[in-house]
Amino acid sequence: MRVTSGTKSTVVRVPKAGELVAANLRRRIITGELNVGDPLPNEAVLMEQFGVSRPTLREAFRILESESIITVLRGAHGGARVLAPDASVAARYTGLLLQYQGTPLIDVYRARASLEVSAVGMLAEGNRGEALATFAELIEAGADLVEDSAGFARHDVGVHQALIDLAGNQTLAVLGGMLVHIIDAHNALFIASHGGGNERPAARAAHRAYLKLLGLLREGDATAAQEFWRKHLDAIEKYMIGDTETTLVEVLS
Repeated sequence: MRVTSGTKSTVVRVPKAGELVAANLRRRIITGELNVGDPLPNEAVLMEQFGVSRPTLREAFRILESESIITVLRGAHGGARVLAPDASVAARYTGLLLQYQGTPLIDVYRARASLEVSAVGMLAEGNRGEALATFAELIEAGADLVEDSAGFARHDVGVHQALIDLAGNQTLAVLGGMLVHIIDAHNALFIASHGGGNERPAARAAHRAYLKLLGLLREGDATAAQEFWRKHLDAIEKYMIGDTETTLVEVLS
């Protein structure tokens, strides 16, 4: 379809039937009409419901499978079942897009820092007693991991993600999760190339930083908490990246 306005024309793409069926099923999954684990109606029922052929319906299934919101089992007892939307799928795609754009790793660290500093401000200014209690428990759980480089690295990723999650902003949490996924991959490469024993002093310093941040959050001093955490994240960036021009292709491929 071509729409003409004055001297300009714009081609309007008409969605294919398979895309329209996928959009309808996707909406039903997202709104909870179809729950996680539920089977979709069998093909014959769906073909009649949408007035489409089997190839069109299977095209819709392929679209939804590629988005990881259904799984299709083959065989006599097969069929399509609903999956929970998986944030790791979005994280992988985000990583792919950033790789394609030649994004340097330092860009990811700085984006994460911006999200975390914002989250720290939310935690300090709100009535977040329960959230801070959860954060304190998480910090305490890592006290015995400072001598275990790989274990503490996994714990550290959890701390950074929890800091964003506990701020109570879902959008911030999803965006943070995408970046944490990339940084987790870089942590594994960093430890493998530097040797685990060299990371213990950094782990101890990180644990002390968590405790200091917790204290500032409990005091409700948003400015001091944000300034401290910004400096801590800047130090992490220098330690983990330095002046290198490492790109995400080197980290994620």
